[in-house]
Amino acid sequence: MANRDRRGRRPVWENDGVTTQLLLGGMVYSSPAVPDATAMAVTDGTVVWVGTDDVGRALHPDAHVIDLQGRFVSPAFVDCHVHLTDTGIALGGLNLSGAGSRSECLRMLAEYLSEHDEDLVWGLGWDASAWSSDEPGQDSPPTTSDIDAVAGGRAVYLARIDEHSAAASSGLRRLVPGLESEHGYSPEQPLVADAHHRVRTTARNLIGATARRRAQLRALDHAAARGVVAVHENGGPDISGLDDFRSLADLDHGVGVRRYWGEAASSVDEVRHILDRTGADAIGGDLFVDGALGSHTAWLCEPYSDWSSTSGVSYLSEQVILDHLRATTEARVQAGFHMIGDAAAAAVAQAMEVLAAELGTPALARCVHRLEHAEMVTRAQAEIFARCGAVASMQPLFDAAWGGTEDLYATRLGDRGTGLNDFAMLAKAGVSLAFSSDSPVCDIDPWSTVRAAAHHRTASSSISPRAAFAACTRGGWRAGGVNDGLTGTLVPGAPAHYAVWEVDELVVAAATENVQRWSTDPRSRVPALPDVAPGARLPECVETVAGGRTIFRRA
Repeated sequence: MANRDRRGRRPVWENDGVTTQLLLGGMVYSSPAVPDATAMAVTDGTVVWVGTDDVGRALHPDAHVIDLQGRFVSPAFVDCHVHLTDTGIALGGLNLSGAGSRSECLRMLAEYLSEHDEDLVWGLGWDASAWSSDEPGQDSPPTTSDIDAVAGGRAVYLARIDEHSAAASSGLRRLVPGLESEHGYSPEQPLVADAHHRVRTTARNLIGATARRRAQLRALDHAAARGVVAVHENGGPDISGLDDFRSLADLDHGVGVRRYWGEAASSVDEVRHILDRTGADAIGGDLFVDGALGSHTAWLCEPYSDWSSTSGVSYLSEQVILDHLRATTEARVQAGFHMIGDAAAAAVAQAMEVLAAELGTPALARCVHRLEHAEMVTRAQAEIFARCGAVASMQPLFDAAWGGTEDLYATRLGDRGTGLNDFAMLAKAGVSLAFSSDSPVCDIDPWSTVRAAAHHRTASSSISPRAAFAACTRGGWRAGGVNDGLTGTLVPGAPAHYAVWEVDELVVAAATENVQRWSTDPRSRVPALPDVAPGARLPECVETVAGGRTIFRRA
């Protein structure tokens, strides 16, 4: 006899080996043709029908019936920019995101050290820009001496929340020959640029294969529990290293992993060589044009407001950007660039404009080149990217964490800080959007991502919840090269990638914004979504299904 809950109902995840499953008694997000769908049939991993309960029972009399118990069924999510090993480390190791001051950060480090005997302590998530400044020095990052006083001679790597700078102990620094001569070196302050990349590589090599695999699987389990069925790993020689990147191909997990390797190529032959050497699905992702605003390494056209002697760091010359984009386009391989600052965006836009004239926009659009982060794109640049068929892989949770008029962006950029992550402008220009977390920088949390995009801290930059939801589902598949018009939806013929959610209320967009932003009028013929307004309880995942197979179920 099948298992039943305390009320005698069948759990939603059981299938008993039956080929066709009929999900009844819920709310299914499908298409405007069936906006009030309550049922869905799945056969051999494919959605074959969507409609109402009574019709579903008549059409599929022999199907295995699953009682949704009033729950909401949506297309599953794609997180198109993650770092799996680091995410797993943050979930199971020293996560400093909760620190509120320098002394609290060091206290958390001391507590971790007292409970763990490891050759390397890898911590991440501290953000001095958000720390208390009530006492002198409490809003400053931990120094080398601070860490040594707590850790003694142990190797300690503490990455800033953006992972573009890190504080490191003397015990770790000593393992990097010639570190003092690298750009971005400081004997006491966190390391940036090349100095940081070298220390990070050394620290990464101290993580054993078993610990690495455990972290990667922990990260994928976490993604599945958030309704995610596919992620895009953004690796590279300065991020994860080749051993870590290649090990992802051996993972046995229901969440699919598309792998991007951030290394520049100058010819078609070099593109092929990099793909063969790394096993990557594409070249790009976090191919660094610049760094991050929090670490003062994003490449700007004008100096930082809070550090007028620097305009950030440029890791790639304009010629290297052009050569890489040309080589990947000619090889018909997807490329991508990490570009946060306005100078970085300008350099990539210029390269695309040159190649549009040289190779034609269809050649570029065929590759679906990616723009990672794209935080400071102008309208003119957006029009270039749209003509070339580029996808902007962006993180709405960045704005939720650091946007507005008083937080990090405003501190770093002054008046420029409120113009970042303009989703509305990009969408209006015709740039395809795909949303992600950049985990562990932000948590893998798709519904919070939808909320952040729909309620941007600069109101004019917001997009509708429906557009934000599409950027987290269909947009993620398109960013990974899947643009068949079906994947990422729940319509007949689509792969059965879906998630089941507990929700409080479903709402639909009003016909016009001057009436109200939300409406529950069924005449709109628009499928309803959960309420993502600030303060509303976001959906809780009950089950995640990839290709008809359950990969997560809530206990």
